[in-house]
Amino acid sequence: MSDPRPRAIASLPELRAAIAALRRAGKRIGFVPTMGALHEGHLSLVRASKAECAATAVSIYVNPRQFGPNEDFSKYPRTLEADLELLAGCGADLVFTPQDADVYPPGFASWVEVGAVAEPLEGQFRPGHFRGVATVVLKLFNLVQPDAAYFGRKDYQQAAVIRRMVADLHVPVEIRVCPTVREPDGLAMSSRNRYLSPSARQRALVLWKSLERAGEMVAEGERDAEKILREMRRIILAAEDARIDYVAIVDPDTLQPVETVQKSALAILAVKIENTRLIDNRMLGESGE
Repeated sequence: MSDPRPRAIASLPELRAAIAALRRAGKRIGFVPTMGALHEGHLSLVRASKAECAATAVSIYVNPRQFGPNEDFSKYPRTLEADLELLAGCGADLVFTPQDADVYPPGFASWVEVGAVAEPLEGQFRPGHFRGVATVVLKLFNLVQPDAAYFGRKDYQQAAVIRRMVADLHVPVEIRVCPTVREPDGLAMSSRNRYLSPSARQRALVLWKSLERAGEMVAEGERDAEKILREMRRIILAAEDARIDYVAIVDPDTLQPVETVQKSALAILAVKIENTRLIDNRMLGESGE
């Protein structure tokens, strides 16, 4: 017998009623916000929530306000039926699938702008992206009212932005950041991986290879960030169609560049392979993966 599907909710009144019932029952609510096209990375977040919370809510919403004008909003994979089957298998309790008009009603004109931590890296290459992310996540927090929310480490800067927003605006939710889930060959799981042709999928391994090499260099005693970055770029550009947006070694808290790897630093990158933009990161130093 297959696992029962989670309760799928599309309307705001139904969601509010469901959350109110969970609150009356005294249940701790965990929340996993997603854009769908689910994979094992997402499911690991659901399982983390299930381990800590009596009820787990998942949202599936492809947020138009976090895509730039030349990005992949129109072709972003939408696989709701398959997503619901996957969520049934890992025990999600409810799935919120709002419409654009509910999230951004007519006349919508309020935005969340997060400061310094949102400005470098993705903030530089995707202007307005984190404004869209922070705004929709705050709206979802207000609707779902979770006790804890779960995010993946692959989107390191996004998690940092959400942490900053929650702290600054006194949002009563605990932010949990869970480990990156990888394919057996090291490629970080991503909904965008399905864009890659088989040959591009192999070339995309240069992202993880460069991060692994950075970790090896630090373990061998190298502390000069620029030397490590040169080696990372060399590995990435060995893929014939690789185009680097950024490869950086930064402070894990501020995301500002560092010249020397001290006790810990973060290697982080964004690279296009076959026109598919992929991101990844790993810790270096004492807190390396």
